[in-house]
Amino acid sequence: MEIRDTTLPGAKLVVPRVFPDDRGFFCETFRESALADVGIHDRWIQDNHSRSSRGVLRGLHFQIGDGCAKLVRCGRGHIWDVIVDLRRGSPAYGRWEAFDLTDENMHALYVPIGFAHGFCVLSDVADVLYKQTRYYSGDVERGIAYDDPQVGVQWPLAGDEIIVSERDATGPKLADVADELPFAFPAD
Repeated sequence: MEIRDTTLPGAKLVVPRVFPDDRGFFCETFRESALADVGIHDRWIQDNHSRSSRGVLRGLHFQIGDGCAKLVRCGRGHIWDVIVDLRRGSPAYGRWEAFDLTDENMHALYVPIGFAHGFCVLSDVADVLYKQTRYYSGDVERGIAYDDPQVGVQWPLAGDEIIVSERDATGPKLADVADELPFAFPAD
């Protein structure tokens, strides 16, 4: 398993070894000690699984309070996975980076506390599996607009190709909620 830095401090791309043969493949998708070797000591307490069709865009979501880290992978299909740094004082504050996560490359994305996360489905269907460090709670779940022009995410689909929930369609701009966010860099 190889763990690569991203352009956003603290976020990591996990690249597992895949062992294919004529029966299929074997791949180790999670190893606590490999993450610990690069300084990630999170305790994963909830696993989630979502299924979405082509064009579905979910995000950009995060949790306030203590925050929530995620380890995201695509178990079926192809997603374009996006993170946005929301940590006040970060050299990458407000910047985004995207990754192709597929059932073929088996990559996973480590999303630290203080990042918004979202994805867009590029295959006919995609199953997204992710671990998180906090239990889901609607009381602390928040989001920013997926199309915030100041953040400027360049989604690979546009217009009628995109399917979003009402909540995601009406998310606030980062500038409108920035003063309320509890995230700081470096993390306390």
